[in-house]
Amino acid sequence: MATDIQTPTNTDPLPEGGRRDFLMTTLASGFALAVQPISAQTITTDSSGLMAGEGKMPVKDSAGSIPAYHAMPMGGKNLPVVLVVQEIFGVHEHIKDLCRRLAKAGYLAIAPEMYARQGDVSKLTAFPDILKIVGTVPDAQVMSDLDAAVEWAGKMGGDTNRLAVTGFCWGGRIVWLYSAHSKKLKAGAAWYGRLEGDANAMTPKHPIDLVSQMNAPVLGLYGAKDMGIPVASVEKMRAAMNTAKKPADIQIYQVAEHGFNADYRPTYNKESANDAWAKMLAFFKKYGV
Repeated sequence: MATDIQTPTNTDPLPEGGRRDFLMTTLASGFALAVQPISAQTITTDSSGLMAGEGKMPVKDSAGSIPAYHAMPMGGKNLPVVLVVQEIFGVHEHIKDLCRRLAKAGYLAIAPEMYARQGDVSKLTAFPDILKIVGTVPDAQVMSDLDAAVEWAGKMGGDTNRLAVTGFCWGGRIVWLYSAHSKKLKAGAAWYGRLEGDANAMTPKHPIDLVSQMNAPVLGLYGAKDMGIPVASVEKMRAAMNTAKKPADIQIYQVAEHGFNADYRPTYNKESANDAWAKMLAFFKKYGV
């Protein structure tokens, strides 16, 4: 059965004005408005046998805590942990469902709302408006929040020595970055995450710039028909990882577009998605998660 999660919170007083910078206090309900209407193929994973719900996750800055979704097997202890990093649309129903799927596979899955300080993209319908908010989210903040999610997982019965991360779209890029950031990470799975781009104050480096710093093996899952991430960019990353002798397994699905695992969207490709999901679970187990 589903339950509301009662989790440790940061009760330290906030610096004056800190709360004003914290724009999201709860997660999105349902699917983001920008993705409506959802597809008839949309998968709904029930929460039977799980503890699943929203909680407040303590973070390291003046926000105090941010909303996060988590799912785990009922009564589970010392569970392997998977951090789930959202698409560009935030932690909406699809990301929550992915957490429940991972919980059914035996994991404690946690999806923090990475844009909580900057704004609620789930209520926006115009893509340019979403990009305005996403463009103000610093990579350094995201890395810190994922570190905080690891600590949170440990307090909820997770075994943080068995730690993986997966992310989709916007979150796919973050997986590569977190592999270069975290010494605790055992494995990552990046779903159609951007690998190159212009540097700016929010995104000073991209995955291709951090190859030599990778701490954990990454499974890269990409579509040959992705109009935003050319195959040439993916092959460049593969070659760079090989040259640096960094473990990676990059899969390119010839019939898949960007978002091929997003079952609520027209880009969903069931065969590619199912194969990639199975490969991800096998990859995590291969590296001890």
